[in-house]
Amino acid sequence: MNTSKSIAVLGGDARYLQMIKNLATYQTTDIHLVGFDQLNQGFTEVKQVDMDDLDAAKLDAVILPIPGTDDKGNIETVFSDTNIQITVEWLKQLPKHCLIFSGITNDFLTNSVKEAGLRLFPLMDRNDVAIYNSIPTVEGTIMIAIEHTDFTIHSSNIIVLGLGRVGMSTASKFAGLGAKVFVGSRSNEDLARAKEMGLTPFHISELPSYTPNCDILINTVPALVVTDETIKPMKSHALIIDLASKPGGTDFDYAKKRGITALHSLGLPGIVAPKTAGEILGNVIAQILKEQQ
Repeated sequence: MNTSKSIAVLGGDARYLQMIKNLATYQTTDIHLVGFDQLNQGFTEVKQVDMDDLDAAKLDAVILPIPGTDDKGNIETVFSDTNIQITVEWLKQLPKHCLIFSGITNDFLTNSVKEAGLRLFPLMDRNDVAIYNSIPTVEGTIMIAIEHTDFTIHSSNIIVLGLGRVGMSTASKFAGLGAKVFVGSRSNEDLARAKEMGLTPFHISELPSYTPNCDILINTVPALVVTDETIKPMKSHALIIDLASKPGGTDFDYAKKRGITALHSLGLPGIVAPKTAGEILGNVIAQILKEQQ
């Protein structure tokens, strides 16, 4: 049985360079790159083409950039100045078995793919991708903490809000560096898990009573939890690192007024470890393609 796939990669950042290499060495032998014309390095068995030259009817998968598209279908291209736009009409030219991949999605992309009768896989919504990505995310958070403080992580008071996939890895690694880690959550299960991990749990409603002694506050909760009431009693040297998706969970304006450094640190895997992040994407996409054949 022929297991080779015909894939079009439309735009992408540094992570996609490694992803392409991974896919090219897997079962895929026919990869078309659109939006990589300014790329200095070449790929073996990979073709760089224009959007108009793609034979949409023969594609088994289309890989969009991590941000997906904007609300008009435009795609962000890091390695090209060419405008690439996805339309419902173009999607309808794809065969019904063709899979559409992106990092995240929006109403335009979700509705357009649905209207075309295709399947969309927003990779950043997957548990496996999130768990794999938690590793470079934590390493990037540690890097930011070191770069923006004049004290050691060891013996520092660290607050981590949320004990999801990223929060758990973050709390564990900072504790491993000798920090005193306090974990805030609304979930009794999370608080029990934090206790079991040897951390100090507290209900997130009690956050303002913990911030006066906080050196670094790391938020993973995608809701406004780091409010003015929380920030007001913090020490001037304190650092806030917000890892939550846009718009984050921090009152950044008040932090600035208060003189507290608050950083919204998004996309850390692609920034600190694009090679690893690309390998993760390539492996997961290859696995999905194998499962769907």
